[in-house]
Amino acid sequence: MSSPIYLIGARGCGKTTVGQALAAALGYDFCDTDYFLLQDSGKTVAEIVEQEGWPGFRRRESAALIAVTEPGKVIATGGGMVLAEENRQFMQDNGHVVYLNAPAEVLAARLEAFPDNAQRPTLTGRPIAEEMAEVLAARDLLYREAAHHIVDAMQTPDAVVQQIVNALSLARAS
Repeated sequence: MSSPIYLIGARGCGKTTVGQALAAALGYDFCDTDYFLLQDSGKTVAEIVEQEGWPGFRRRESAALIAVTEPGKVIATGGGMVLAEENRQFMQDNGHVVYLNAPAEVLAARLEAFPDNAQRPTLTGRPIAEEMAEVLAARDLLYREAAHHIVDAMQTPDAVVQQIVNALSLARAS
């Protein structure tokens, strides 16, 4: 089995959809850290944030990252996973980090089309288009810093998977 593959990026970039397809293409297992937290705690992200605040959620998120990391696994991380330096370093040291990059307006449109407020609670309380522009502006550099590979998430999931497979193949060959 090969090193884990971590998918990072903002909410709505396709980490779960692409992650499931990538895992199937590679014969890997798939895990979503937010779903793991739901299963582990019995609480949605929104409930954890309501009860413990964002710092409590971020601590749980970091612990979840470590708990789910193992060879032969594609891991879709929460959008804020990169906020902690130790998470960025852990992912870089333990696997391949792929940033699914998409413009804020596309992310906002996807989130408006497929809202899941229990698992994707608002970070600012503002309209989603404003929030995504602000969040991406604040995090884009962190995503880029953490990533071994940056992939255009504006394509179909299958095309994104192919781009990731190609990038990983090139990385292994060099």
